Amino acid sequence: MDAGGSKVVVLIALGCNLGIAAAKFVAAAWTQSSAMLSEAIHSLVDTANQGLLLLGITRAKRPADDQHPFGHGKEIYFWSFIVAMVLFSLGAGVAIYEGILKVLDPHPLENVIVLYAVLAVAMGLEGYSLFKAIRELGGRREARHGVFEALRRSKDPSLFAIVLEDAAAVIGLSIAFIGTLASDRGGYERADGVASILIGFVLAAVAIFMSREIKSLIVGEAASRVVQAGIREIVGSEIGSGKPIRKINDILTMHLGPDDVLVTASVDFNDGVSARTVEQVTARLQSTIKTRFPEVRHLFIEVQSEDTFVPAAVTLH
Repeated sequence: MDAGGSKVVVLIALGCNLGIAAAKFVAAAWTQSSAMLSEAIHSLVDTANQGLLLLGITRAKRPADDQHPFGHGKEIYFWSFIVAMVLFSLGAGVAIYEGILKVLDPHPLENVIVLYAVLAVAMGLEGYSLFKAIRELGGRREARHGVFEALRRSKDPSLFAIVLEDAAAVIGLSIAFIGTLASDRGGYERADGVASILIGFVLAAVAIFMSREIKSLIVGEAASRVVQAGIREIVGSEIGSGKPIRKINDILTMHLGPDDVLVTASVDFNDGVSARTVEQVTARLQSTIKTRFPEVRHLFIEVQSEDTFVPAAVTLH
């Protein structure tokens, strides 16, 4: 996993949204468009969210200490959850509220050409940001299952939050364009307010999806099936006739951060295996697992036999 790639994607999205938000607020004030005001608030919320994601990425990199012996990797999960809550409460809430006001008290749009121009520029910038985010996501291991499944399987909320926010922005801009067109060309003045409400629903749906996925990571989500199967395969290579390990009791994994996995393995060694052999096998497992799965930072192996119990802990750095 490439945390640096995620940070670049967040920075690109932040820069795009900051410029878009300023343009949308000016256009909303100039044209009296509720849909554009909702989009402006949406972009402002996105900008603030990307600032929170950058804060989470920075704080997650702090080294382990006495109070946090496994590091601060889960900070990115906490701040990403805050992003989902902000998107739901401010982004969706304000958009729906503004839309309802406009539906109840419709009025014609002014200087509509400005709306079309800002929507076109915003669509280009949001599309570019979405393209960069999807390309970064496409380089991850989970992408082989498709974009939607990759979003569900991704352990990096700073990346999938940007993909979802940018996708919501493109959908929201499309809705705003249709609402503006219906109000301007169709003469249906309430279309602007309806568009604002629909934008709010889109943001609410994204926030709910994000919060569910991030909650799972905060609680303690296991590594992907690929990683679990690979670790089991590596440990299993030491099982068999003439080999030291008799069986695997259990292998447990948990993400402490997007690129920080904790692994605990309980294995039964054959009777009569020397302590030296146990040390050699655990060292070999450490090296092989670390090489194949660099995200495994902490590995604890519980060594057992029928007559003895020897806990062996190996920490990977």
